[in-house]
Amino acid sequence: QVQLVESGGGLVQAGGSLRLSCVASGRTLGDYVVGWFRQAPEKERERLADVDSSATTTYYEDSVVGRFTISRDNAKSTVYLQMNSLKPEDTAVYYCAVRRPFYRDYNGWGKGTLVTVSS
Repeated sequence: QVQLVESGGGLVQAGGSLRLSCVASGRTLGDYVVGWFRQAPEKERERLADVDSSATTTYYEDSVVGRFTISRDNAKSTVYLQMNSLKPEDTAVYYCAVRRPFYRDYNGWGKGTLVTVSS
């Protein structure tokens, strides 16, 4: 089973940028689709972006299109989320998770990394 650790969160002013990292261990990351999610206080977890195993296909949730970019480096077992033009409403705990191609359910959830955007 793959284990994931997120990092790169922090406090940033509105309009600023952060790059989150998701490092995998235990299994070959290249076998999985990787997704980034977030959960704000008192809100449900939402899927923001995902990338297929070869990085040829990506998905973005509407609210992050044009601001967030997902990428992966399978040699480093790492997936990144570059976040630009951050807004206060982006404040949340950010998580990564994996799923097998053609499967729906994600697993391997890490503990998350907190992103706080001040106005």
